[in-house]
Amino acid sequence: MLMAAASVSAQTATATEDRGYVQAVAESAFGNVTSQSYGAEAGFTVRPDLQIFGSFGHVGNVATDELSAAAQSIAGALSQLQSGTVSYSVNEPATFFAGGVRYRFQVASVLKPYVSGGAGIASVSKDVKFFINGTDASSTIPQYVTLGTDVTGDESALMITFGGGVVWPAWRQMIIDIHYMYSHISADTPISVNRAGVGIGVRF
Repeated sequence: MLMAAASVSAQTATATEDRGYVQAVAESAFGNVTSQSYGAEAGFTVRPDLQIFGSFGHVGNVATDELSAAAQSIAGALSQLQSGTVSYSVNEPATFFAGGVRYRFQVASVLKPYVSGGAGIASVSKDVKFFINGTDASSTIPQYVTLGTDVTGDESALMITFGGGVVWPAWRQMIIDIHYMYSHISADTPISVNRAGVGIGVRF
């Protein structure tokens, strides 16, 4: 009876001390290009080994090979249509909102490993600029060529994400979450993004 009561008491204390968490996240994002990602995440404990979470973030550039190839093709055409030196830049930022579940492995170590998975929506924006003799000529491009949706426009699409990490209770309620996440964005041209980084937050 005493052992059972102690077990229940310990579980109750754990639940009270770990009802959830909130953290800011900074990551390196890599795939076809390398950039930075940042955002925030909050989670709530539904049972000792399971949490539900919601997150949002912004990735600086997720440009695909197809977008770069389309920009290069247009730059080549511009070189044939006027005498100036043509160059270009390609950027495709993405903003996402996602929710899912986090499974926490029950281990004796102070480090708490987990795996997670979820889904959400990502909004991507094609930001391609063309330069003639070093001057931004994006506004005058239509007089030479017509730009299509392969190099312009915004798009929102389903995003699937999964990964894992380890949480370190650094000090009192402060936590440090070291993790890796893989995301697939189902845009017209599918986009894959790897994110590795750290979250710093508090548990409550």
